[in-house]
Amino acid sequence: MSKLWGGRFRGAANEQFARFNASFRFDRRLFEADVRGSIAYGGALRAAGVLSTAEAEEIRDALETILRSGSNDPKYLDQVAGAEDVHSFVERKLVDLIGDVGYKLHTGRSRNDQVSTDLRIFLRGEIDRLGRLIDGLQRSLLDLAEENPQAVLPGYTHMQKAQPVLFAHYLLAYFEMFNRDRDRLIENRRRVNVMPLGSGALAGTNFAIDRELLAQSLEFEAVSKNSLDAVSDRDFVIELAANAALTMVHLSRMAEDFVLYSTTEFGYLELGDAVATGSSLMPQKKNPDSLELIRGKSGRVFGHHAGLLATMKGLPLAYNKDMQEDKEAVFDTLDTLSGCLHVMTTVLKSVKVHTDRMLDAAQHDYMTATEVADYLVHKGLQFRKAHELVGKIVLYAMENGQGLSDLTMEQYQRFSPLFEDDLYDVITLAASLAGKAVTGGTSPERVTEAITEARIRINANS
Repeated sequence: MSKLWGGRFRGAANEQFARFNASFRFDRRLFEADVRGSIAYGGALRAAGVLSTAEAEEIRDALETILRSGSNDPKYLDQVAGAEDVHSFVERKLVDLIGDVGYKLHTGRSRNDQVSTDLRIFLRGEIDRLGRLIDGLQRSLLDLAEENPQAVLPGYTHMQKAQPVLFAHYLLAYFEMFNRDRDRLIENRRRVNVMPLGSGALAGTNFAIDRELLAQSLEFEAVSKNSLDAVSDRDFVIELAANAALTMVHLSRMAEDFVLYSTTEFGYLELGDAVATGSSLMPQKKNPDSLELIRGKSGRVFGHHAGLLATMKGLPLAYNKDMQEDKEAVFDTLDTLSGCLHVMTTVLKSVKVHTDRMLDAAQHDYMTATEVADYLVHKGLQFRKAHELVGKIVLYAMENGQGLSDLTMEQYQRFSPLFEDDLYDVITLAASLAGKAVTGGTSPERVTEAITEARIRINANS
């Protein structure tokens, strides 16, 4: 098919270069956005007096036919051989339907402002879809928390047992991470939702396009303020890739936790058959492939983000063809993140929680030692001295094969006369949890409130 730019050239492009230069194999995903943008632009050209009412209506009707055909026929986008990009494909189909009047649609418009507009329309919808997927994941976290309200989990720092927490409190930690991810997407969408159309190739357009009215028709919240910036800006793509990378960090961390917790050594969780695989050699194996793939795919998304930064870092104003590389990176980022959100939600819905193993693990290894130190503080001892003293008590108990609750009061009073019988009331798991009643703490009361408040936040997104 003829190029959009061929008048300047006598010779044909090298066939291998033409394939190298073409983007239709991947930017065809922008088909719907391109047609919708073109419908609105046709209306703007009519308002500017470039198109007659009859021409504008003919173009609009033809574009709507193209949109329906593309939506209903999966093979429709394969019907034009040699399309350089989605824009040339749509123009070719338009001219096939209505003849030379179709060529008027590109008046005052460049592929530079057109592709940026298409990409922004497309990414708006993708951001909304990602928001819904994160909502679904968060709801699954809350469901699992509510199903296990009393489950106690050993909390870890440095992968060493630290203090007991409610399993629901642990799940709410990831809820908060994904809530920040969703907030970042909302902010990102605001910056995506700025219309560059009407900027032309780099300097604006000579035709009286009402950009504000055009933006309203395409549901953009604002128009770009500078034509040079508008056609060369890919900040919104890089920001989306960065936000996706952070979400993948959180998914990967949760995947790592679940991989560990589902081992026989921990045994806190068991993955459902729907998200696990077996070994081709060892019949007893149940492998957490779903989680390992999420963990592995995080590096893929990180790479796209780094690649986009590297692509843009040295580009002079305004548009450069390097920027064509943004699409495959962001499309794969969206596909990868969406897939991981789907799979992790399925993991949460199918996981079995072994509360007995969690509880047993939380009852050993001196996990209420901080409560002993805090007890001494309440008795008047400075915390630093209390910390040192309890460290010595733990060492003594370890050497004698005893737990903190196994030590007699006589043994405790060898270290300090401040110890009394009420000590045993504060070093139980229940007392340790109940004592963390500050806002954001792991006490049952605070965790119940946090789940209720989280439900309210999620429902507000609907």
